[in-house]
Amino acid sequence: MVTIRNLVLFLLLLTVAAPILLYTDPSASFTTPSSKRDFLDEVTALTFNSDGNRLNLLPRESPAVVRRDVVGVIYSTQDSDSSRRQGILSTKTRDQFSARVLSATDDETQSQTVNPIQQLTHAASEMDKPNDMHVSSNTSQNREKMHVQLTQKTAEKVDEQEPKDSGAEKERGNAVMPDAQVRHLKDQLIRAKVYLSLPAAKANPHFVRELRLRVKEVQRAVLDASKDSDLPKNAVEKLKAMEQTLAKGKQIQDDCSTVVKKLRAMLHSAEEQLRVHKKQTMFLTQLTAKTIPKGLHCLPLRLTTDYYALNSSQQQFPNQEKLEDNQLYHYALFSDNVLAASAVVNSTVTNAKHPSKHVFHIVTDRLNYAAMRMWFLNNPPGKATIQVQNVEEFTWLNSSYSPVLKQLSSRSMINYYFRAHHTNSDANLKFRNPKYLSILNHLRFYLPEIFPKLSKVLFLDDDIVVQKDLSGLWSVDLKGNVNGAVETCGESFHRFDRYLNFSNPLISKNFDPRACGWAYGMNVFDLDEWKRQNITEVYHRWQNLNQDRELWKLGTLPPGLITFWKRTYPLERRWHVLGLGYNPSVNQRDIERAAVVHYNGNLKPWLEIGLPKYRGIWSKHVDYQHVYLRECNINP
Repeated sequence: MVTIRNLVLFLLLLTVAAPILLYTDPSASFTTPSSKRDFLDEVTALTFNSDGNRLNLLPRESPAVVRRDVVGVIYSTQDSDSSRRQGILSTKTRDQFSARVLSATDDETQSQTVNPIQQLTHAASEMDKPNDMHVSSNTSQNREKMHVQLTQKTAEKVDEQEPKDSGAEKERGNAVMPDAQVRHLKDQLIRAKVYLSLPAAKANPHFVRELRLRVKEVQRAVLDASKDSDLPKNAVEKLKAMEQTLAKGKQIQDDCSTVVKKLRAMLHSAEEQLRVHKKQTMFLTQLTAKTIPKGLHCLPLRLTTDYYALNSSQQQFPNQEKLEDNQLYHYALFSDNVLAASAVVNSTVTNAKHPSKHVFHIVTDRLNYAAMRMWFLNNPPGKATIQVQNVEEFTWLNSSYSPVLKQLSSRSMINYYFRAHHTNSDANLKFRNPKYLSILNHLRFYLPEIFPKLSKVLFLDDDIVVQKDLSGLWSVDLKGNVNGAVETCGESFHRFDRYLNFSNPLISKNFDPRACGWAYGMNVFDLDEWKRQNITEVYHRWQNLNQDRELWKLGTLPPGLITFWKRTYPLERRWHVLGLGYNPSVNQRDIERAAVVHYNGNLKPWLEIGLPKYRGIWSKHVDYQHVYLRECNINP
C-alpha cells in the first residue's frame, strides 16, 4: 500500500511540477531570445485547476494598461529623497523602463536575476501542490497579495536598473540628437525667465534667490556649447537642480493662463528682434560685398602709376590683327575689377586646347582703364590675344541713344540709390545695389555695337572661373536663337514670376509666370541673328516702358529675360554651374563636371566673406606671389 501510495503521490507531483519546470527553465530549448514574446503569451494562458481565470500580471488588461499601472505604483511609492535621486523622467522613458522589465528583453538580466514571471508561476505552483488536494477558499485573496508583491519587486527592479537604462537611453538620444541636453538647458533658462517675471514668484524672495542662482549655474554650463559633448561634466547635475527649482516655481505659480500669456509675449518679442537682426544682417552683407577692400583699391593705383611711366610703344598689345577674325574664339568681358578679370582670363587660357585661338575683349571704365592695360601688359596670358577698351570712348553710347543710360543719370534714380533714409524703401536691399548704376553692367545689351565685325561672342562675367576648354561652344547650333544659356528653373525662385511684376497687364499678357529663367554669366550670343532680329531695339522699347520701375526692379536679368523671350536656346547644364557666391551646398560632383563655375551672389571669392570651401577654385588662378599683390597685401 505504501508503495502504491508513494507512486500515486509521485505521479501527481510530476503532473503539476513538470509543466512548471518546463515553462520556467531558462535553459529550455524553446525559450530562445527569438521566442520570448511567445513564451510570455503562453505563460499568461496557464490555468489554475478548474478555475477558468487566466494567469495575468494584471487581470484582463491590455499591455499598455499594465505598463501604466505599474509605473504609477512605482513612482507613487517614491519618497522625496528618492525622487531627487532618480530625477524627473518623461512618460515615454518610464514606459520604456516598464516595458523592458515586463517583456524581459535583456538576456543578461534574465540570467542574473529572478524573472517576475517565474516568481509568480512558482508561487502558484506552491498553492496548487497535490498534497493540499483542493484549492483554498482564499485563492483570490492570495492572488491579489501576490500581485502587490510582484508590483513592489518590479518597482525595485526598475530602481536598480534605472541608472543603467538611463545611461543607455542617453546614449541612444545623443546618437540621434547630439544637442539634446543643450536644448534642454536652454529651455530651462527660458522657463526660469518666465517664473522670475511673474508676480506670484516675485512675492517669494527665497525662491527668487534660488532660481537666480540656478540660472547663473546653467548659463555657465551652457556658455557657447552647441552640442552635448561641449558641456562640462557637471552639466547633468545642474540640469537636475534647475528642474527641481522649476518644479517649485510650478507649485507657486499654478495659473497656467498667466504663464501662457508671458510666453506669448516673449515669443513676439523674439520674433521682432529676429526681424530687426535679419534686416541689419542683410544691410551689412550688402555693404561688405560692395565695399572695395584696401588691397583691391591699392592694386589699380599701383598699376596706373606704372602704366603712365611707359612710353607709347610699350603700352600696345601684340596680335591686334586677330581682334576681328571670325575664325577665332572671341570673349566679351566687362569689368572694373583687375584681379577678377585676371582670374577669368587665366582660367580660360589654362584650360584651352589651343590658347592662340582665343581672343579676350575687355571693356572697363575710365578709372581702371590704365590699370587693366598695365596688368595684362605685365602678365600676358600666354599665346592668347588681349584687347582692353575704355567705355568712355564709345561715343555712340549716350543718353539720347540708350534709355537705360538716361535713366541711370536721372535725379530720381540717384536719389533712389543714395538717399540716406527711405520712407518707402524696398524690402529687398539688393534692388538698390549701386552696381546697377554702372553702364558696364548694361553693355551686354550692346554687343553688336561694340563688336560690329564679329559673328559670335561668348559673354563672361568677371565672377566666374573656367575649368574646361570652351571652344566647343562655338560649334553649338542655337537653332535660330540669339542667346545660348543654361536654364535655372530647377528652383521655384528662378522662374519669370520671381523677377517680373505680373500684376502689370503689360507683363501678364506677354509672358508666362512659370517660364524657366536662365543664367547670365556665360552666354553664347549669335550677333548676326541679333542684328537680324533687331534685339537692341526690343531692349530699348521695354526699358522705356519701365521708366518708373513698375515692370521690374533694376538689374540686367529681368530685362534680359524679356528681351530674349523665346529667343534663348538651352545649353547643357554641365557648361555652367551657379551658386558659389551664396549657396554652401552646391553639389560637389556638379562643380567638378562644370565647364564654368559662377560665384553669383554677394560672397565673392576675393572678399573675406567669400565661402572658404569654394575659394580655392578661384585663388589657384591668382598669383599671390606677384610683386603688385605683395605690395598691396593681397593674400589668399
